[in-house]
Amino acid sequence: MVSSVYYFDYAAATPVDERVFAAMKPYFSEHFYNPSSPYAQAVEVRREYETAKQMLAHTIGATGDELVMTAGATESINLAIGGFSGHKITTAAEHASVLRVIEADGGTILPVNKHGQVTAGQVDSAIQEDTELVSVALANHEIGSIQPVREIAAMVATKRAERLSRGNRTPLVLHCDASQGFGLIDIHVGRLGVDLLTLNAAKIYGPKQVGALWIRPGIIITPRIVGGGQEAGLRSGTENVAGTIGFAEAARIAADKRAGETKRLGALRDTLERTLTSRFSTAILSGHPRHRLANFCHISFPGIDAERLVFILEMDNVLVATGSACAANSGTRSSVLTAIGLADDVADGSIRLTLGRGTTDASVAAATERIIAAVEREATRTGVQL
Repeated sequence: MVSSVYYFDYAAATPVDERVFAAMKPYFSEHFYNPSSPYAQAVEVRREYETAKQMLAHTIGATGDELVMTAGATESINLAIGGFSGHKITTAAEHASVLRVIEADGGTILPVNKHGQVTAGQVDSAIQEDTELVSVALANHEIGSIQPVREIAAMVATKRAERLSRGNRTPLVLHCDASQGFGLIDIHVGRLGVDLLTLNAAKIYGPKQVGALWIRPGIIITPRIVGGGQEAGLRSGTENVAGTIGFAEAARIAADKRAGETKRLGALRDTLERTLTSRFSTAILSGHPRHRLANFCHISFPGIDAERLVFILEMDNVLVATGSACAANSGTRSSVLTAIGLADDVADGSIRLTLGRGTTDASVAAATERIIAAVEREATRTGVQL
């Protein structure tokens, strides 16, 4: 008999929804045509591609011609940030794809509070006369905290207007990486107030290596990939028709399920956290207690080796992470946990559990039972008092 596997790493990868796969499948076979070709079959594929872009854009209150399709969030982020040459600002808790680009450009890295958040005032104080871009994620990829993006966007808009009134026409835009938040937060670009928005299909039960960058009309950025001039000249290369159609379907499903899933996953997450913290009084939860993604649980067991814990849990068919998959592969301590001020023994004892559509009451109960047993075993082995 095959034992059940309890998956708690939905922030790293989600399975492709069967409806998404079904929508994509024809474009790998009978509808394989290059959308830039002139004959009728290709023209029809072009129409379907543009319709999918429009559907995807509709879920964020935008139009299809405002989207640039990419090969994932990292490319979208690099296009957004690399599209500007002036001074840039971000936070110390951002994803590596943001931090590394802005650090390499000599940008300003803002400190965050214990929940991984910054304030609009902090960003305001960091803006210089030559600042062109601010990049703040909608929700943190390791601890799930939601940033005050609307407040930051309003401040940036005011700062931009003040700059223009002084005759300084240097662009000033706000980029927001919404990769983690898109599935569970209702995003409308008009209400959010950002100028650039990164989206990722792989986080919402869509295909991997498919992303998008929304660009507010009137914003001019420099392309990073040149060639045939696809995507209005901003991202050359033959269009990924199947991937875009899959992304649109995944976004539609996510929008339909968002309210119910947010409530359901939040309740399951709260049960998980209550069970673990009631058993281990020294356990530490990270992430804002209220302004946090409903499916994120980041918990630390000080003195316990989280990497060993992840391995032990894998042997017991519970799949969790020590942080983001990208950070884990680097072999270094998480920059997010350092940024929020966790002591080394707390950071090194941290695991991230992220819930998803396949998570149930039964899987939460089974996982917590195994996590408790694994932590107790490691505490006994090492003599750590929990």
